[in-house]
Amino acid sequence: MSSYHHGNLRNVLIEGALAAIAENGAANLSLRDVARRAGVSHAAPAHHFGDKRGLLTAIAVEGFDGLTEATSAAAGDHVAGGLAWIRWALDHPAHYEVMFSPNLLRLDDPELVRARTEGAAVLLTSVRTRGVGESDVVLGAIASMSWAHGFIGLWQTGNLEGLGDPIELALSTAQALGRLASPG
Repeated sequence: MSSYHHGNLRNVLIEGALAAIAENGAANLSLRDVARRAGVSHAAPAHHFGDKRGLLTAIAVEGFDGLTEATSAAAGDHVAGGLAWIRWALDHPAHYEVMFSPNLLRLDDPELVRARTEGAAVLLTSVRTRGVGESDVVLGAIASMSWAHGFIGLWQTGNLEGLGDPIELALSTAQALGRLASPG
C-alpha cells in the first residue's frame, strides 16, 4: 500500500516534505503529513530522521550540496556563480527556504557542517577571484549573498513581476550594483 520501493523510503519522505513545505512553509511541516504523503506509518519519518529538525536538516544538506554543485560550475566567475545561485534557488524554493532557516536545523549535524563549509568555500574562492584584499573576502561574500538573497526574496514574493526573465534581470541588477559601488 505504500508509495515507495524498498530502500528508497528516505528519499520519498524528503520529497513528501519538500511538497509540504512548498504548500505550507517549513515552519509548518508536520511529520504526520509527510508520512501520509509517503503512504507509510506516522512513525516512519521519526525512524529515519529522529524528528522534524532531523528531516529539515537532511533537506538542508541536500540543498547545500545542490547549490554548491550549481555555483561550482561557474568555475570562479563571480557573477556567473551568483546567477547560478539565483537560478538554483528559484528552481528549488522549498530547499532554499529550509537551508537559510537555522532555527529549524541541527546546526551541529556533521553532514550539514560539511555541506555548508563546502558551499562557503566556493563563495569565498569566487570573491577572491575579484581581487579584493583578504580582509574584505568575508564582507564581499556577505554582500554577494545579500544581493542574491534579496533578489530571490523579491522575485519569489512577486515584487519584480513584469520585469522580465529573472536571470536577465538579476544580471542587470548585479551590473547596476557594480556601477553604483564604483567611485564615480
